[in-house]
Amino acid sequence: MRCALILQATPPPLKQEPPAAVVVDAAAPMMATTESITNHHLVHDEEKGLHRTQTGVTMSPELFEKLYLTPKVPHVGDYNKRFANPTALGFVGFVISTFTFAVILMGWGGAQGFSPVVGIFFFVGPVLLIFAMVFEWIMGNFFPMMVMGLFAVFWLSFGVLQLPTLQLTAPYDPTGGALSPEYNAVVALYLIVWGFALFTFFVFTCKINAVFAAIFLLVSVACWVLSGAYWKVHSGDFEAAGHLQKAGGALLFVVAALGWYMCFIIMAGEMRMPLNLPVGDLSHFWPKTEDVELATTAEHREHKD
Repeated sequence: MRCALILQATPPPLKQEPPAAVVVDAAAPMMATTESITNHHLVHDEEKGLHRTQTGVTMSPELFEKLYLTPKVPHVGDYNKRFANPTALGFVGFVISTFTFAVILMGWGGAQGFSPVVGIFFFVGPVLLIFAMVFEWIMGNFFPMMVMGLFAVFWLSFGVLQLPTLQLTAPYDPTGGALSPEYNAVVALYLIVWGFALFTFFVFTCKINAVFAAIFLLVSVACWVLSGAYWKVHSGDFEAAGHLQKAGGALLFVVAALGWYMCFIIMAGEMRMPLNLPVGDLSHFWPKTEDVELATTAEHREHKD
């Protein structure tokens, strides 16, 4: 009976609430750790102009367009972080081929014919451009991918005309072979089509920078000028054809020089050289596009995969 009375006299245990200090103390180290990790990434990436957060990497649109020659849009995956920038590689192939092609067209040192340097049409230009095109596609850079592919097939197709072993002029031998009006009319029409294709690309480069736009504008005009040279051969005016050929070569020489300039800027940015050479940013002339919906879709697809 005494035990029962003691149990009844004992008050019921109070419900204990977790002390607030315990929650604060547990969260504080976590917050400090996260802050230190974030600060560490910020310091690590500031050399390239990158700012890393807990959810991804951000790069200013101006820097992205300068290095990749395409507007910054959301992509699925992190290929821009995992792979090197392939744009400069494509520029190297394009510029070496264009410089060589231009100086031969201008006849520097009495140079004539492309048979000794036919490799620029099949290896130097196209191989590097195709490699760059594939990796631009993997990284989701639409416009550079299109540019690399366009110039790769141009050099391949124009190089075929420079191979005498293929005897492409054989059907025109009765009327003069490579000097026949029919043959030169075909090549002239082909270059006109290429001029319009390149001019279409020029329209879209007006959203990137002035140097890139100048490259496409001048190469479009060069195609039309060289087409005029073939038309002059078609009509038998060889002197005018020679002048137009040199003019087209001069335009391509400027194109190659601008290409070297862009290649140097991209390589300097990737190698962390403290250079800030102008390219004439044109993106601020265009209205800002809202990529919120696109970013949300990309993030949803990435989490789903």
